[in-house]
Amino acid sequence: MAVRAGPRHQSEKFQAPQMRWLITGGCGFIGINLINALIREGGHDVRVVDNLEVGTRNALESVAEYSEIEGATIVRAPRGIELVVANILDPATAMSAATGVDAIVHLAANTGVAPSVHDPRKDCEVNVFGTLNYLESARHNNVKRFVFASSGAPVGKVDPPIHEELAARPVSPYGASKLAGEGYCSAYWECFGIETVALRFGNVYGPRSLHKNSVVAKFVKDALLNGQIEVHGDGCQTRDFIFIADLVDAVVKASTSPGIGGELFQIATSQETSISELAKIVCKALAEITGKAIRVDHGRRRLGDVPRNYSDTRKASRLLGWESRFTLTQGLQNTIPYFVSALREGAGSS
Repeated sequence: MAVRAGPRHQSEKFQAPQMRWLITGGCGFIGINLINALIREGGHDVRVVDNLEVGTRNALESVAEYSEIEGATIVRAPRGIELVVANILDPATAMSAATGVDAIVHLAANTGVAPSVHDPRKDCEVNVFGTLNYLESARHNNVKRFVFASSGAPVGKVDPPIHEELAARPVSPYGASKLAGEGYCSAYWECFGIETVALRFGNVYGPRSLHKNSVVAKFVKDALLNGQIEVHGDGCQTRDFIFIADLVDAVVKASTSPGIGGELFQIATSQETSISELAKIVCKALAEITGKAIRVDHGRRRLGDVPRNYSDTRKASRLLGWESRFTLTQGLQNTIPYFVSALREGAGSS
């Protein structure tokens, strides 16, 4: 099947063996960028499972021509790019979708602290049982590699930098559900030999994230649409912001590097940035592009937010041969023009 590649960002520098992939949540921000990078690399077949609550067909179509197939009737490996519209809570679709694939990248999730505080039960059901469904599908379909998208939330309130040996004490339901996913990955490696790899992502940003409400996307959208940015609390809380291209590179390495079954990795930049600092950088970059001054307001602190968060990524460097390459300023220079263009054209997440 022919595929149409989207524009190349200076991020997409990796070489992966030709593989058959199953990507849950593949129509979302990370999934679309991963698929675009795989298409650029060439020779990969990709099956996407997505319920389209957040991601869209248009987003997938922006990077690839695809065929839509029924999840319950899959009897062969993916060919070209395939889309299965389904909920990850459906175990039958999970079992069928993993037919003939070499690796599962499990991105689909109920994401973010605020939604988990609002509805802890939904957060648990989606993040725990959804992950279990695809681990089971890996087990019964002899899929050797399973990459799980986690975050820094399982660790909770600690003195950073966060590293893989810290005891996990989540402070939000989201952190608890992601910790459960990490635990199941460890169990499936030890009990069944599935080469699970859990990646604790930093705060990811970049092109194709128009639909997201993560802090970078929200700041840029609010600034462009309303001329102002709202910072929760005093803005002293810190995060580790990673550009999407660097993250995609880490996902590919986690999917293909030998000898890392059962491992957990921090995937970020090892740089601590306060939310107030981020707001200043975004305002400066937008002023240079649009010529408009952006106002910064302060709102109420969010429940479940940890005060400081950044990562020690030396383990990923040592075992994956991976390091981030983009500074926050460089990443934003690659991100803001996308938002300007997308909002001007009324585009979706493509």
